[in-house]
Amino acid sequence: MSRFDWLSEFLTRLEDEHLLVHSGHARLLAPAHRLVLDAEDWGNAAKVAASLGMRHAGVWADCGADYRPAGSDEDGQPVGRRHQSEPAGSRPPDSIAVYACFEKEGDYVVLEARVPLDRPKLPSQTPRFPGVDRLERHCHDLTGVVFTGHPDTRRWTRHQAWKADAFPLRADFPAAGHVTCQVPADADYPFTTIHGSGVYEIPVGPVHAGIIEPGHFRFHAMGEEVLRLEERLGYVHKGIEKIAVGRDPAGLARLAGRVSGDSTVAHAWAACQAMEHAAGCAVPPRALWLRAIMAERERIANHLGDLGAICNDVAFTFALIQCGRLRERWQRRSRELFGHRLMMDAVIPGGVAYDLAPAAPRTLGDDQAALRKAVLPLFDIIDDHPSLDDRLITTGRLSAADARSLGCTGYVGKASGLPFDVRRDCPYPPYDTLEVKPSAETDGDVAARVRVRMTEVLGSLDLLDLLLATLPEGAVTAPVPTAASGAVGLGLVDGWRGEILTFVRFGVDGRIARFFPRDPSWFTWPALERLIMGNIVPDFPVCNKSVNGSYSGQDL
Repeated sequence: MSRFDWLSEFLTRLEDEHLLVHSGHARLLAPAHRLVLDAEDWGNAAKVAASLGMRHAGVWADCGADYRPAGSDEDGQPVGRRHQSEPAGSRPPDSIAVYACFEKEGDYVVLEARVPLDRPKLPSQTPRFPGVDRLERHCHDLTGVVFTGHPDTRRWTRHQAWKADAFPLRADFPAAGHVTCQVPADADYPFTTIHGSGVYEIPVGPVHAGIIEPGHFRFHAMGEEVLRLEERLGYVHKGIEKIAVGRDPAGLARLAGRVSGDSTVAHAWAACQAMEHAAGCAVPPRALWLRAIMAERERIANHLGDLGAICNDVAFTFALIQCGRLRERWQRRSRELFGHRLMMDAVIPGGVAYDLAPAAPRTLGDDQAALRKAVLPLFDIIDDHPSLDDRLITTGRLSAADARSLGCTGYVGKASGLPFDVRRDCPYPPYDTLEVKPSAETDGDVAARVRVRMTEVLGSLDLLDLLLATLPEGAVTAPVPTAASGAVGLGLVDGWRGEILTFVRFGVDGRIARFFPRDPSWFTWPALERLIMGNIVPDFPVCNKSVNGSYSGQDL
């Protein structure tokens, strides 16, 4: 089915359900199609989407006010101790726009509905798409939109930092908040309990023994078998969406690069892509190629780190040392050529911050050849070593049905038979000129997620060779036109964890009025709760590392 036929069928099915699409047809929220619905049709639209096998890619709300916190600088950072907000243009609107994004066969549709500010209610789409459970709860906690029929009404974001009737993304809520003392502990969160003879609870976190970010894991087990795992995240809420308001494009790109530090290139690229779509900016080809080079370097570095860590969790320290050694060399080169080990702030609106010197492509090519030579025998050992096979094969199996229902992408989805990759299925420059080979497995266990990572490392090395061989000459930046007030754009980038979706709306004076970055971890954290069931408690660390969701990426 072609993309046109797919969209046509979706519209036809909406009409069959007597759902009204405003503006007569689809409008563009580049690069997606945008359909405006009546609020009462929101739930039925999800039913139609589910019946067509569409994947839910995220939900968010826009309270619509264009403002900058009073006493703030041009980056939206607070100055002084004033706790008020000022409109910067029109008065705050009396409605909230809610968006939901769906994907099928590499094409995207964004549904939009408006609800009144004093009665912001919409039917929940979670019963049809379980993966958006926490996104709807996050949306409610920050904007006040009530998703009726949602199976879980517990708060998700920033546990005790604001009252239940206060919503930080509304214009009357200051970025600095109202709390002047220490926020009380979230000790009364009503975890689900399982009763029965021999069933016991194991609380883990939120503070852990290592240097990882905080997250609470509540296990119910019988003997060593895990009967249920429930996660509680959000302990370091950063207010990303709030402090984005009022920034200029350069300031937003810097902020986006800090949504999740190990995905700084991918998140910054998605944010810049969204702004460039909204502003009508044509990025120079050389800059696009350099962005892809950095994104593939980011993918390789993180996969190497994960491969070593997964093996170390089952006492195969040899792989940790070798992967760590190779990753360190790789990141030192990134610092040398792109200004930072993680390539932080290297992607900017309109292009990139660093060009390559004439000799750099040769250096990078030599590095790629050396890494390929080093990893091939190492990957052979990891792929066929009895002690690893014993711990990784059949451990933490995520079925294709669960991966699909949760909307998993990246290595978690690929290991369970879902080969979707934005670079191939909805290609953006320069990937629209390259062949991105699929890296899907079907077993869905930790071993499959390891194999996907190894395949992606080798695939990224092949792409890097092609990118260097076809690197265009020319400028690496272009001026970004001042976007019109109300201009919106969508960024869609395949990060190393999977699909990153970013929504941007401009306000007055080319300043950001709304920024929503959706990390793939929103969908893969729930997958961990599914795949751990029936495994033994000692296998949780390796299952967790094989998913490696970003705490920061979902804790906006």
